[in-house]
Amino acid sequence: MKYLPLILLLFISCQQIQGQQDLKQPPLTPEQKAKQDSIIETYATNKAHRYNYSFNLKEWQDALDEGLAQDSTIAYLWQQKAMPYFKSRKYEVGMEYIDKAVQYDPERYLGYRAFIKCVFSKNYRDAIADFETCMANWGDRYEMDHTYTFYIGLSYLQLNEFDKAETYFKRAVAKQKEVFPDVHHLELFYLGIVCYEQERFTEAIAYFEQAVVNYKEFSDAYYYKGLSQWKMKESEEKIKATSDLFFTYNQQGFSINEANAIYERYPYQIPKQQPISD
Repeated sequence: MKYLPLILLLFISCQQIQGQQDLKQPPLTPEQKAKQDSIIETYATNKAHRYNYSFNLKEWQDALDEGLAQDSTIAYLWQQKAMPYFKSRKYEVGMEYIDKAVQYDPERYLGYRAFIKCVFSKNYRDAIADFETCMANWGDRYEMDHTYTFYIGLSYLQLNEFDKAETYFKRAVAKQKEVFPDVHHLELFYLGIVCYEQERFTEAIAYFEQAVVNYKEFSDAYYYKGLSQWKMKESEEKIKATSDLFFTYNQQGFSINEANAIYERYPYQIPKQQPISD
């Protein structure tokens, strides 16, 4: 019996190693890659993509199914089947297909699935788990122009775990500074939101002001800056000046300008306001 704890530890360790190995896919041979590329070109590029999936979804899906009938292990075709459903907010339908993409190419599509869970279906704890797996295996990479740490921060923000959110947003900023001269305005905006939620209004205003340096029409940043000024009982003149900027840019359609914001409203994004009549 004295060896039982050691045996259990060895078993757990082996299970963990096996779980990591499951994410490692053997590389395709040049011949396999050429064959898959040919199938993608034939059934996706030259067939499915000739249809508008908003109006011809059946034809889109049928073409991809023809490709998968040739080789069901092509992750890209599974992702292409999933994508229209996410954009039409049929998340569970799309998730069945993206799970298949992850099965066949986890390095490429696990981060994408995590992004979908964070921004589209809003399953934040599941998103965090997927992103953490990505980071454990491949480091803090980018998905849809932002780091895994950014999306983990966004997920914690939506779970009201503000300290964790701030930690991950700051890690995302540090990662960006390794490569880019300027920090993305969205990271600065959400750091401001974290401070706003914790009633650290002076810090929040500073972040919102940094965000509009990089994106001067960023109406959402002006909105929360104005709220922070109001909470701090700043002068009506200052609050009105910020409010005017918000309404001006908001009514012109300037807001969070992520590519997928046309399908899903991002956290704390303010919808377009109707003009105030005199």
